Amino acid sequence: MSDGVVLNLHFAATPPSSQGKEKEIRETLLLAYRTLGVVFGGLVTSPLYVYPSMPLNSPTEDDYLGIYSIMFWTLTLIALVKYATIAIHADDHGEGGTFALYSLLCRRLNIGILPSNQVYSNSSTYSRIERGVEAQSWLAKLFERSIVARRVLLFLAMLGTCMIIGDGILTPAISVLSAMDGLRAPFPSVSKSLVEALSAIVLVVLFLLQKFGTSRVSFLFSPIMGAWTFCTPLVGIYSIIHHYPSIFKAISPHYIFHFFWRNGKAGWLLLGGTVLCITGSEAMFADLGHFNQRSIQIAFLFTIYPSLVLTYAGQTAYLIKNPNDHDDGFYKFIPTSVYWPIFIISTSAAVVASQSLISATFSIIKQSVVLDYFPRVKVVHTSHSKEGEVYSPEVNYILMVLCVAVILIFGDGKDIGNAFGVVVSLVMLITTILLTLVMIMIWRTPVVLVTLYFVVFFIMEGVYVSAVFTKFSEGGWIPFAISFVLAFIMFGWFYGRQRKIEYEITQKISFHRLEELLADPSVQRVPGICFFYTNIQDGLTPILGHYIKNMKSLHKVTIFTTLRYLLVPKVDPHERIVIKKSNLEGVYGCVIQYGYADALHFEDDFVSQVIGSLILHIKNCSGNAEPDSQEIEQEVSSLEEARCAGVVHVRGKTRFYIGLNCGWFDKIMLGFYEFMHSNCRSGLPALRVPLQQRIEVGMLYEA
Repeated sequence: MSDGVVLNLHFAATPPSSQGKEKEIRETLLLAYRTLGVVFGGLVTSPLYVYPSMPLNSPTEDDYLGIYSIMFWTLTLIALVKYATIAIHADDHGEGGTFALYSLLCRRLNIGILPSNQVYSNSSTYSRIERGVEAQSWLAKLFERSIVARRVLLFLAMLGTCMIIGDGILTPAISVLSAMDGLRAPFPSVSKSLVEALSAIVLVVLFLLQKFGTSRVSFLFSPIMGAWTFCTPLVGIYSIIHHYPSIFKAISPHYIFHFFWRNGKAGWLLLGGTVLCITGSEAMFADLGHFNQRSIQIAFLFTIYPSLVLTYAGQTAYLIKNPNDHDDGFYKFIPTSVYWPIFIISTSAAVVASQSLISATFSIIKQSVVLDYFPRVKVVHTSHSKEGEVYSPEVNYILMVLCVAVILIFGDGKDIGNAFGVVVSLVMLITTILLTLVMIMIWRTPVVLVTLYFVVFFIMEGVYVSAVFTKFSEGGWIPFAISFVLAFIMFGWFYGRQRKIEYEITQKISFHRLEELLADPSVQRVPGICFFYTNIQDGLTPILGHYIKNMKSLHKVTIFTTLRYLLVPKVDPHERIVIKKSNLEGVYGCVIQYGYADALHFEDDFVSQVIGSLILHIKNCSGNAEPDSQEIEQEVSSLEEARCAGVVHVRGKTRFYIGLNCGWFDKIMLGFYEFMHSNCRSGLPALRVPLQQRIEVGMLYEA
């Protein structure tokens, strides 16, 4: 009833004053301005490489009109209607992106197979209201019953995630390379190899600056992208007036049909280049956590969309009069008088676009690590005010090597464009499928509207995917190679972690069994506090029995601690530490809960926060009986005394024993998992646990 009262009071509250509304509008407009430098870098710089990526052969005026019509309607339907109008509302507690769609489905329906799904019932974060109490759709029931369907859904989410990481490799390469290519027009003696070398140097410098954090230079991002967004359509308008004033007649869809009717298969193959006009559209959805829906929609509708429409119109108008200049379709249409200012702006904008995707890759890797889908790597928070601003040294240098390798090995812009097209089209298609599932199972959208959405976008994006797949041998294999390696790492890590959890749940020690072990006269209770880390909540890790049998001791205060990552972006601070008292003296349970967008470290001392929560729990938890103040004081005093005696953190260093009876699949996957596990970072440094307080207990798990 209390929730209902709060809800009624909320709606009965007086409306905000006009000053409050004006302040909200100003803040939204400021956010919209900031999105220019973070969200839309990849999308708004796409004119640099779209036309050069197309395999055009003696194009005619009608060909260019058809290509512009395709790009206009692709931008309108996919970027404006799908992402800016529909997908942007499918957020998961303010977070967007492919994995957020998957976690939204898992959180609202019982269709997840993530380890964190096991604790839904234990946290108020996942209330019955959150899950929904309405009758489930037939599709939801199908996913709940079928493990195959759930695995296919997980595979789609993983593939989309891997493709976006691949985008973080290809965007810096193609953006900077296309921008630097502008040196060749005024200086014909500049070779393509020199342009590639200069592009590689720019990227190396960019990656080396990552450790300082984007906040140090982010104040430059929005002005740079604002200048680009403002200048390129002005050049486009000049080009339209000067070369082909009637270009906007191509908005009529009949030019598309006429284009395909006349060109047939060749026109279909050109779609591999035109799809690049919506490069970065996914960022509108993926970067929701940093901004809000209204600011992203305002920025796109009033600046980005008209800027792209006018810029592409200007490029096309120029190319209609100069049909053979398509290999340098951007810089050739820039008037000589403003060439160098535009070159400087475009190069700066390409770097900003690269930074956006690099930062997004860091965030995705961090989310994957938090959800236990990726080996633990070092994650550094480079900003005290922005939790989402992270940096990973290992990931940064791997990205740098791959970006430079892509430029130096596949320096041809067309090859990188083909690879880019595969990433863009597949991510769009995966988002369409997941969004359709959200519409059916969560939003309960009418069947007619769902069918209309799915048919239009699945066919449109399916045609794009079919076109880019024909370029597989011409660079299209690059993102597949990257995604295959990443997916193998993610699946191998996830499979090993799941097998360990299954073994621990099967072999877990109950509190009754712990009582029997402690009843042994040879087992001593030694002074101090022990944080004993376990992966399971309903019971105790089998490592505990191994530890007691060999050490013949247990600390007077032992806190069995579980690090639990939940399928929500952030966990409320008051739900971060959950304490449970057992019937055994000095034995407690502690669950530390995180969302995938939460920081992995505590602002203050980890031990102090847990003990503070434990003391609060002891004082407040007295059941139905009257609290015995003397017993409470004695228990709190024992806790403080144990803390003064010393604190130790015990975790298992477990390995799989892969015997002859194991199948070939287990031998490969578990062997690969053990290799990754032995070379990745410990989970304890994330909690800032001092090295001298850590103890690792080795144990073999039978596979």
